[in-house]
Amino acid sequence: MARVLVAKVALENVAYHFDKAYDYRVPESLRERARPGCRVSVPFGRGNQKRFGMLFSLSEEEPAEKLKQISEVLDEEPLLNGEMLRLAIWLKAHTFCTLYEAVRTILPSGINLKHHMQYVIAPNAGTMDVDALPPDEREVLKLLQKRQTYVGEERILHLTGLRRDSDVFKRLLKKKLVVRNDEAMQRVGDATVRMVRLCADGEELEELLPLLTKKQRAVVDVLLDAGGASVKELCYFTGVTPAVVTALEKKGAVAYYENEVYRNPGRTRAETQEPPAEICLTPKQEAAFEKLFSQYQLGYGGVSLLFGVTGSGKTQVFLRMIDEVSAQGKGVIVMVPEISLTPQTLAIFQRRYGNRVAVFHSALSLGERMDEWKRVKNGEAGIVVGTRCAVFAPFSDLGLIIMDEEQEHTYKSESSPRYHARDVAKFRCAQQDALLILASATPSVESYAAAQSGRYSLNVLDERYGDAVLPEVITVDLCEENAAGNRTAISRRLCAELQQNLEAGQQSILLMNRRGYHTFAACRSCGHVVTCPNCSISLTYHRANGRLMCHYCGYSEPFRDTCPQCGERDVRYAGFGTQRVEDELAQLLPDARILRMDADTTMSRYAHEDKLTAFSRGEYDIMLGTQMVAKGLDFPNVTLVGVISADQQLYNDDYRSLERTFALLTQVVGRSGRGAIKGRAVIQTLTPENPVIRLAARQDYSAFYQTEIKLRKAMVYPPFCDILCIGFVGEKEAQVEAASKCFLEQLKQLSQSDYQEQKFIVLGPMPPRIAKLSNKFRYRLIVKCRNKKGFRSMIAQLLTQFPKDARFKEVSVYADMNPESIY
Repeated sequence: MARVLVAKVALENVAYHFDKAYDYRVPESLRERARPGCRVSVPFGRGNQKRFGMLFSLSEEEPAEKLKQISEVLDEEPLLNGEMLRLAIWLKAHTFCTLYEAVRTILPSGINLKHHMQYVIAPNAGTMDVDALPPDEREVLKLLQKRQTYVGEERILHLTGLRRDSDVFKRLLKKKLVVRNDEAMQRVGDATVRMVRLCADGEELEELLPLLTKKQRAVVDVLLDAGGASVKELCYFTGVTPAVVTALEKKGAVAYYENEVYRNPGRTRAETQEPPAEICLTPKQEAAFEKLFSQYQLGYGGVSLLFGVTGSGKTQVFLRMIDEVSAQGKGVIVMVPEISLTPQTLAIFQRRYGNRVAVFHSALSLGERMDEWKRVKNGEAGIVVGTRCAVFAPFSDLGLIIMDEEQEHTYKSESSPRYHARDVAKFRCAQQDALLILASATPSVESYAAAQSGRYSLNVLDERYGDAVLPEVITVDLCEENAAGNRTAISRRLCAELQQNLEAGQQSILLMNRRGYHTFAACRSCGHVVTCPNCSISLTYHRANGRLMCHYCGYSEPFRDTCPQCGERDVRYAGFGTQRVEDELAQLLPDARILRMDADTTMSRYAHEDKLTAFSRGEYDIMLGTQMVAKGLDFPNVTLVGVISADQQLYNDDYRSLERTFALLTQVVGRSGRGAIKGRAVIQTLTPENPVIRLAARQDYSAFYQTEIKLRKAMVYPPFCDILCIGFVGEKEAQVEAASKCFLEQLKQLSQSDYQEQKFIVLGPMPPRIAKLSNKFRYRLIVKCRNKKGFRSMIAQLLTQFPKDARFKEVSVYADMNPESIY
C-alpha cells in the first residue's frame, strides 16, 4: 500500500486534557505548500467543525483508516522556524499550556486568525411565513432579506440587538432558512481609536433627555463638556460599561467615529540616524565588557549577571556589546520590565542605530505589532527593544539578549502560558548559542545565587559612572511625625527638602506605590468596610471621577457618605493614594508644578512618553507616581527622591516581600543625583530600625543578600527549591475547596505509586490573600519541589485526569511554576 504524507497539527481551542499534536493526511494538492510552521485549516470532531492549527511536522506513513485530511494551508511561507516550534513544545512542557496557546503567544496578536461567520438568506426562505417565526428569528430573516448578501454574525447581532449567547443562528440553520459561510480572517487591527460624539443637539437633544437612563445621562453630560471622548474615557469618568454607550447610539443620541493614530510604534524614532558617538568606558566598565565579549565569542548559550549600582553606566556596556554583536549580523533583543521605560530606552537606541531598531510591547496596536514583527522576520530590523513579549522576536540568527532590571515581577506572565521571560531567553540562547546578560542593581536572589555558585558568570560595577556619587539618604520616622501632630503624607523634613529643590531650580521624584485618593472607606458606627461585590477587596476612592473603584475587576460605584450596612451617615475615608498626595503637595507647595504618573493618568496611547518628555524638558518640578517612576529612569536634574511610605510591601505574607521592598527602595533612591550635583533621598517609614530599610538606605545589596539567603535556606524557599502553585477557580466556594482537597489526595496517591522518586512538600489547600476575584472563588496548593522532567510529568498527568471528574466540571485548575506571588 502506498505511503501517505501525514502532518502533526496542534489545534486551537482544545482543552489541556485533550491537547496533543493530531494526525492529518496531506492531500496531493497541498503537498508543496504544507510545511512545518505554516497554519492550516482542518476538520475536527464529530461534526467536522473547521479549526485552525499549526503544522509541527511531516512524515511519510502507512495510511490509517479514517484519517482526516487538511482542508487548507493558510500561509505561503512558514511563520515559525524549527527553533520556534521547539520553543512551543518547551512552553507546553514547562508551563502546562496547550501547544496552540504557546503558538499564539509566540506569534504577534495581529497575525492570529479568527473564524468570521457570515450568513445569507436561503433560497427556499421566500416561501416561509416569516411572521409565524419567533421574534428573534424574524428579526434576523428580515435583515437578511433586505441585504440579499452575506452579513457577518457580529454585524447581525449589533443591528438586531440580540445577545452574543443567542442560539438563533443554530435554529435558523436547522430549519435551513439561512446559509452560513465560514472564512478565516487575520486579526490585523487598523490604527484608530474608537471615539464618541453627540449627534443630537438643540431641540432634538431636549426631547431625548427625558428618555435617557441615569447612566446614559451621565455620558451625555460628559460629552456636552468635552465635545468628544474615547469609549474608554467615558467608561472611566462615568462608571458605565460600553453597553450604555451602544444603547445611546441606538437611540440616536451619539455616534461613533474613528480617530486616526500613528502607525509608527516609536513616535520618537529619529528621522535620520546620528553618527555613532564613541563610547568611553571607565576601567571597570571596560573590564566588564571584555569579560562579556569573551564569553560571547566562546559561542555557547551562556548566562552572565551584570551587577552594577544605580547609575553605574550599565547602558554604556550594553551599547558596546550591541555594536560588536550587530556588526557580525546577529540579532539583539533588549528587554525592559515596564512600558514606561520603553520610550527613554528606545530613544537611546534609535539615536544610535536608527531604523534598525524595532519595538515590541503590549501597548502597540495589532497592526503595529504585525509591522514590527515582519521587519524583524524579513531582516529589516536587527535590534528589538521591548517588554517581556520581545523575547519572542523572530530572529533566526540571534546573538545577544539583554534583560535590564532582571528582578522585576513583570517579566513573568500571569496568564497561560505562565512563562518567565528569563527562562524563555535561556532556552533561545541555548538553541542559538547566544549570550544572555541579566542586568540589575538589585538582582533577584535566585540569579545572584546562580552567579555565586558559578552557573552564571558575574560582572560587577560598584561605582557610579563619571563624577556622580550615590545620594545621601535621610530616614524619617513617621511615628514621630504623628506624635508631632503631622497627619499629612508629607513629613516636615521631606517638605523642607522639596522646597529647597524648588528654590534651586532642581527636580524631585516622589514614590507612592498606591493609586487613587483614599484606599478604603469604613463606617465609624458599625465598622463596615465598603468592599467590591465581586472581589474580596476594599474599594478605592478616586477623586477624579468621584467614584469608589475596584482595581481588580473594574467595578465602581458613586461616592457615598451613608453606610450600606447600618444606614448611618458616618462613612470615613482613609488611607493615602497618589491622588491625595498630589492634593497635599499642591497645598504645601502651591508654586510647584506637579506631574502625576499612575495607571489612571497614563491610560492614553502616548501618555508615558509625553509625560516623561515633558519632565525631562523641565516643564514640571515634581514627578509623583507609583512604581513606574522607581526604576530605569535617568534625569540629570533630579537631585531629590522621596518615598512616601516605605512599609507598604514590607509585611506582605509572601516570601519575596523583603526582596521586593529592598529592590524598590534601592531603585527609587538611585534615581537621585545622576548628574553633576549630589543627590538626596528621604525615606519615610514607620519602622526605621528594620534591617531591610537600613540596608536599602545604604544601597548595600551584598549585606541584604547574605541575610536573605540564610532565611530562604532555613525556610526552604527558592533558590533551594522550586515552587509550584496549583490554582482552583469556580463560582461555588465549597466546590472549589473540595476540588483542591481531592487534587491533593490524587497527588499523594500518584507520588506513592508511579512517581515514588519525586520528593516535595505541600502547603494547603488554602485561599489566597484575595480569596474572591471577579465573582469567582480561589484556592491554592503550594508545592515546594524540584522543577525536573519527572515532577512535571506527574503534574501534567494529574491536570489531564482531573477535569474528567464530573463532580468538579465547574472548577478550572491551572499550574504555575515559580509564580511571582504565592499568596
